Amino acid sequence: MSPRKKKTTRKQSAASDEPTLQRLPAERAHAEEIARLRKWDSHPVPPGWAMSPIAVEKFVLGDEDIGISPKIVVDPGVVTRIVIALCTDRGCLLVGEPGTAKSWLSELLAAAISGDSSLTIQGGAVSQVDQLLYTWNEALLQQGGPSPEALVPSPIYRGMRDGKIVRFEEVARCPQPLQDALLSILSDRMITIPEFSGEEGVLYSRAGFNVIATSNSIDEGVNRMSAALKRRMNFEIIPPIRRVDDEMAVVMREVGRLNSSSGIKVDLDENVIEVLVTIFHELRNGQSLSGRSTDRLAGATMSTAEAVSVAHALCIHAWYYSDGELRIDNLIHFIIGSALKDQPEDRRRFRHYFDTEVAHKEGAYWREAYAQRHLI
Repeated sequence: MSPRKKKTTRKQSAASDEPTLQRLPAERAHAEEIARLRKWDSHPVPPGWAMSPIAVEKFVLGDEDIGISPKIVVDPGVVTRIVIALCTDRGCLLVGEPGTAKSWLSELLAAAISGDSSLTIQGGAVSQVDQLLYTWNEALLQQGGPSPEALVPSPIYRGMRDGKIVRFEEVARCPQPLQDALLSILSDRMITIPEFSGEEGVLYSRAGFNVIATSNSIDEGVNRMSAALKRRMNFEIIPPIRRVDDEMAVVMREVGRLNSSSGIKVDLDENVIEVLVTIFHELRNGQSLSGRSTDRLAGATMSTAEAVSVAHALCIHAWYYSDGELRIDNLIHFIIGSALKDQPEDRRRFRHYFDTEVAHKEGAYWREAYAQRHLI
């Protein structure tokens, strides 16, 4: 049966299918592995945690012996230090270039530790302290005044109340007064609610609560990170993937997952993925695999996450436009959209990279890729 016929069959049966979620959180996508790890886990478990630090590491890094898949490429020592930091009363800040899977790592950790990765704050979307702590349901407030029922808890509030990990994305993008408010929470582990009296006027954090934040090292936003908050959090640098083979494995795995969630079936040609990943890898690092210097692009990060997006877009194009065939002559079209953004000189740099590197690489797929140079 051809891909086109498969697509028609799927359309005819789609009306009876349940709505498909575009993306499952880590705790649902990997629920079977989490259950298996909890059953396997015989190690000491910190107060408020769902599993031991050793089991958390296995969930993130994988363990073939007990059927746990690796979910990220990162130095195991980095994961150990982050896990230990979250066991203490210090928060943890993941720093790195865009696209190094900082957010994905924080989601995996929250899913394993708390069984819930949904308690998330976006730094760029928070501008007032009440958004960080709690707000009020205006209708209930006007009807009966301040009451627990009228209080609308923020992710931070819920994390403290329920003893869970809170993810703070792009913490440097929120104003410093809010960063200082977070500092007070990390130090005192409590929120004062002036509208309430007695015991209801103070929320004390339960065991298991902590904050894991992220910040881009290149694009930090308009606000500098509070020096006091820096002192209150353990820093961990998440570097780009160093080995191209590891990066290829990540791209193949993630694109397969995205294709499945999009309802498409495309055979991932490793040669096409190799050309894509190598171009991203070399332009990002400013060095070819053979050790020669290359021009970095000023307006693009060329991250692994972007390589995944390009490969997924290529698969979608193959499914709907090319009868499911992944073709190298379509690849450069999609790379250009990721590589050439708002820096005019990057077009010259990209052409130079093609003339000095791509033109001299061996193999039919590389010759086909270079044949598309006129598109740049």
